[in-house]
Amino acid sequence: MCQQHIDSEGVELAPSGGPSGRPLSQGGSLNPAAEPFPWDVGVFDAHCHPTDTMSSVATIPHMKARGLTVMSTRLQDQDLVLDVAREQGVQNKDSLFSSQTTQELERRFIPSFGWHPWFSYQLYDDTAPGATNYDGSPESKVTHYDKILAPAPSAKNPGFSTGLPDPRPLSQFIRETRERLDKSPFALVGEVGLDKAFRIPESWTSSSSTDAVEENMPQRDESLTPGGREGRQLSPHRVSLDHQSAILKAQLKLAGEMHRAASVHGVQVHGALYNVLAECWKGHEKEVLSKREKKRIAANAENFEDTSDEEDDNDSKVKKQRKEKPFPPRLCLHSYSGPVNMLKQYIHPSVPVVIFFSFSVAINWDPEAGTDADKNKKTADAIRAAPDDRILVESDLHTAGDRMDQALEDACRLVCSIKGWPLREGVERLARNWRHFVFGDEL
Repeated sequence: MCQQHIDSEGVELAPSGGPSGRPLSQGGSLNPAAEPFPWDVGVFDAHCHPTDTMSSVATIPHMKARGLTVMSTRLQDQDLVLDVAREQGVQNKDSLFSSQTTQELERRFIPSFGWHPWFSYQLYDDTAPGATNYDGSPESKVTHYDKILAPAPSAKNPGFSTGLPDPRPLSQFIRETRERLDKSPFALVGEVGLDKAFRIPESWTSSSSTDAVEENMPQRDESLTPGGREGRQLSPHRVSLDHQSAILKAQLKLAGEMHRAASVHGVQVHGALYNVLAECWKGHEKEVLSKREKKRIAANAENFEDTSDEEDDNDSKVKKQRKEKPFPPRLCLHSYSGPVNMLKQYIHPSVPVVIFFSFSVAINWDPEAGTDADKNKKTADAIRAAPDDRILVESDLHTAGDRMDQALEDACRLVCSIKGWPLREGVERLARNWRHFVFGDEL
C-alpha cells in the first residue's frame, strides 16, 4: 500500500509514475516511441486504493482499465469500499472479458476487505488463549499500546497513547469482514500483511506533541478519506511483528474459510512474512515426487470406475476440506520487493497456495534511474524470475482516473519489456493471470 503515496519511512512520492512523477512512456527507461498500447485486450489493476480519494471514484466507469482490485485498509474505508461495490461492483465476471468496449462496461470494481499492518495497532487480539482484553478504561488503553508498540509509549512519551484511537477487538473485525465478504461474492481479503519499517504518525491532536510539532502539523485534507497520514510527522513507535502477525493470521484464516484470494503487503520483512505464511499452510504442503516416482506411478496407473454416490461423497469432502484450510487458495504479494531467492521459495512445488507477484511503477521502479540502479535491477531480476503465469501489474494509487490508467500502462510496458514479451501478447497474458488470481479461473 502507498497510502496517499507516502512510503513507510515518510518519503513523499509523486502522484504518478513513481518517485519522479514522470511516466515511463514519456521519457523513462522504456522506449518513448513505443507501439500504441492495446487497451482493447483488457488491462486489470491487481491492487489500488481509489476510495482514499472518494471524488475520484466517479471516474472509474470512464477509465480505460477493465478491472480494478480495490483495497480497504482501516476502519474508515471498509464501508466505503462496500458502498462503491454496491454501485460499481462486478456482478457478472464474464462481462469483464467480453468484446464490449470499456465505454460500455459499467461495472469493473472488485472490492477487497482487510486491515493493513500500518493500522494493526488499532486492533487488540481478543482471540488468543488467555488474552487480556481491553476494557475501555484509559489504563487498559495505555497497557494495550505499551504491549504492542516499541518503544513503549508510557516510558518516554506518556501522552502518546491518549491521542491514539480506542482499540477495537480483532474478533469483531473478523466478524464484520465475514459479513462484507458474504455480501460480495467476488471480493478478496486485503490489504493485509507485515511491515517492519512503518512508524505510527503523530496524532492530529496529540497531547505529546511539542509546540513546534503542533505549529508544523498540516491541516487535514478534506478530499481524502480520514485515517491516513497526510504528512503528519512520524513518531518513533513501531508495531511489534508479533502483533502484526496475529492480525495477519486471523485474516488469512478467514480467507481460507471463505475460499477467497488475498492481497499481501510486505516491507523489510521478507523472511518473517514467508515464515508466517508457511506456518498457516504447515501440514498442507503438496507432496513432491521425483521423476522416477512419477514414471512408476504413470506406468502402474489403473482406471477405476467411480459410482455417482462416491462422486457425491467426494465432492462434499472436497468442499469441506477446502473451507477448513487456514490459508487462502491464492494470494498476491503486491509491489513485490523481495529478493529472487525468496521468490523461488514461494513457487516451490510443495507450496499449496497459488502465489502471484504484482509490480507497480510507483513502488518498484525509478524512471529517472538507469536499469543498473540497485532498485531497478532488483525489480528486473524479480520480474524475470517470476513464472509467466504468476505475474500481475498494479497501480497502488490512491486516486482513480487518467493517472491510474497511465500507471497501469507503464507497469505493463515495463513487465513486457523485461520479460521480452510482445506487448499485445504480454497484456493478454497479464489479463489471464489477473483472472486466475481474482476468480480462480485457469485458462
